[in-house]
Formats: sequence, structure tokens, C-alpha cells
Amino acid sequence: MSQVLDSYHQWLEGAWLTFRLTVFGGVLALVLALLFGLAGTARSGWVRALNRVYVEFFRGTATLVLLYWFFYALPLIGLRFTTLFAAVLALGMNVGAYGAEVVRGSIRAVPQAQYEATVALNFTPFQRMRRVLLPQAFALMLPPFGNLLIELMKGTAIVSLVGLVDITHVSKNVQGSTGQTVWSFTVALVLYFVIAQVLQLFVRYAERRVDRMLGRRPSREPDLGTVAAGAPGAGVAG
Repeated sequence: MSQVLDSYHQWLEGAWLTFRLTVFGGVLALVLALLFGLAGTARSGWVRALNRVYVEFFRGTATLVLLYWFFYALPLIGLRFTTLFAAVLALGMNVGAYGAEVVRGSIRAVPQAQYEATVALNFTPFQRMRRVLLPQAFALMLPPFGNLLIELMKGTAIVSLVGLVDITHVSKNVQGSTGQTVWSFTVALVLYFVIAQVLQLFVRYAERRVDRMLGRRPSREPDLGTVAAGAPGAGVAG
């Protein structure tokens, strides 16, 4: 075990790369999910068709094959990417396809009465989406987005196959140099778990913030009517 932990600097570098890939890939996935998710709710048929083409193609393609395509195939026709950029593209475009369906479904899940109210108020389509539909849909998106972000983080393990030194790559290197197979991959498991928990904490914090903004989470301060009535726990003596 001590031999494995002696390589702590390698573990830290691998964890940092995994975290960066997760953040960069997550940002790309979020942008693509919003763009194509909104396209899936458009009135125009050809715009909705763009959504279906993107979602069906990238959702139905293995992330590893996409990575190989960006890293090995495209350079043959003159398009060259750095290894990190190719990995971010593969991860972000794959997860973004799943996220686009989350966005589309969340917008559709907003009660019809909310849409009708925006029409009655003579909002433009942009105002309806920005002020009413999207904020409520965003609260519905966050839990599945959190799951997708963690799935993306775990999917970063494939980048070791193109030479990036992430957690998985470090675990193989340490296992080969020390012969400590069990402890090498145990440390990798723990690091992935820790990063997943950090991401989950961030998502839950975002959920609470959005709920408060939408008035869905009760305030911790006592209600004035309850205080005036002298209800138990309201801070007023009986």
C-alpha cells in the first residue's frame, strides 16, 4: 500500500485531469443540450429535425468510437485536434445528446396553464421561454443533469486509451511498477467516488438555489401570521 501512495503526485495529476475533462465536457454538453433541446420544442419542422438528427446520431454512437474518430480518423482528412480537445468533444457531444432530451422533456413538462398565461400577457416567444418556461424547466432538468454529469465523469476513463494520463492511466502505471493490483485500483475507485460526491454536492446546491428562486422551498423564518397567533414554536409565549 505504501508503494502505491508514494506515487501521490501522479494520482493528484490524474485526478486533476479527470476533473478538468469532466468540467470542460460538462460545459460543452450543457450548451449542446440547451441548443438542441430548445430546437426540439420549436414550431418549425426543420428545426425539430435538427434536434432529432443530433440526438439520434450521437446518442446511438459509442463514446469510445467518437474519441477514436476525432483523434485518429479526422486527422487523415486534415482536421487535427489536441488529445484533450478530442476527448472533450467526444464526451460532450455524446452526453449532450442525452441532455437535449432532458431539456426538451422538461420544457414540455411545464404546466400548460403557464404557457397560456404568457400568451394572455402578450409575451413574445422569447419572453415566454426566458421569463416563465425555461426557469421552471431548469428546476426539472437539474436532477437528471446531475446524473449525466457523473456518467460523463466516469466515461472519462476511456481517454487513457489515447494517451491522456487520467486516474485510470495512473492506476495502470502504478500497478505495473509496483505489482500492487488491488491497492492501485482501490485508490482509483476512491478517487472516482470522491469526485462524484463533489459533483453531486454542487448539483444539490444548485437545486436548492433554483428552488428558492422559484419559491418552492419554504423560508426558515416564521410566518408573520403564525407569530401573531402565538402558535407553538413561533417564538411567542402562550
